Amino acid sequence: MTGRRSLTAALAAVCVAGTLALAAGAALGASVPLSVRGVALDAADESVNRVGRLRYLGGLELRSEADAFGGLSGLSVTADGRLAAVTDRGHRFTARIVRDDAGRLVDLVEASLAPLGDTQGRPLAGHWRDAEALERLPGGDWLVSFERNHRVWRYAAGSGGPDGPARPFPTPDALARAPLNGGLEALAPLPDGRVLMLAEDLTRADGTHAGWLVGDETRPFGYRPAPDFKPTDVALLPDGDLLVLTRFFSLIGGVKARLEHVPADTLAAGAVLRGTLVAHIAPPLTVDNFEGVAVARGADGGTLVYLLSDDNFNAFQRTLLLLFRLDEE
Repeated sequence: MTGRRSLTAALAAVCVAGTLALAAGAALGASVPLSVRGVALDAADESVNRVGRLRYLGGLELRSEADAFGGLSGLSVTADGRLAAVTDRGHRFTARIVRDDAGRLVDLVEASLAPLGDTQGRPLAGHWRDAEALERLPGGDWLVSFERNHRVWRYAAGSGGPDGPARPFPTPDALARAPLNGGLEALAPLPDGRVLMLAEDLTRADGTHAGWLVGDETRPFGYRPAPDFKPTDVALLPDGDLLVLTRFFSLIGGVKARLEHVPADTLAAGAVLRGTLVAHIAPPLTVDNFEGVAVARGADGGTLVYLLSDDNFNAFQRTLLLLFRLDEE
């Protein structure tokens, strides 16, 4: 073998080894040190423990020295307390939730970050990495939606989150018209096998936010939030109804959030949906750029609601994880 061939073979071996190592790292994830601080629902009055139909069960502000930590969007929480989210920079974040004997949120442990893969399993880069929502399908696979290059990709179930090479998932043609930073912020697998998709900033002729029911066919619908609010996530309630998270932001008015309840029997092609208010979260209550909502069953059968905020990798914003119990109407 000539020297040039030997060098070529050596470089090829290094590339293969690097690719395998990268793939292994993506599958396993890297441990992330977290600094966790408890937060009150109202910092000025810690006796406040209710907002709307929600009873507060504790919250955490999350910080980390890891450069890749931050920008968390979308949220999934299992009944046994496993959390998964995605980031604006193309990672998946997983951790285990710790609650005390009274059911209050007290810690987040076993945190890890791993890059999301493209269709070849390579880490996402550039405008391909802005992940905004994730949901787990009944069989265990994950759906992740992305902005800028608008799409939904399907991933295999990995170590607590989406893993391996991505496979394209059907999306409506109209999604191509969404603003770069206003695509699919909300996904929800429905009990009948369809997937609900809802855009943050793509509006229809009637002014409602564009949504679709995607299955064997794609059927459009509209969602009308409160004035100046935009949908940022949605979660399926135990009875099949929807819990829609919407957000308001302005330089003068700051950040506010609303949770709205949508009955399952109103989901239909061509419908214009409008939720009923569950909770309005605004200062002086603890609030930030909430972009993730998840629902889980408590040990007593109650409905738990988790909210997660996206700090946009901005030092003036916070990553918050808040826990509530949803009261019956």
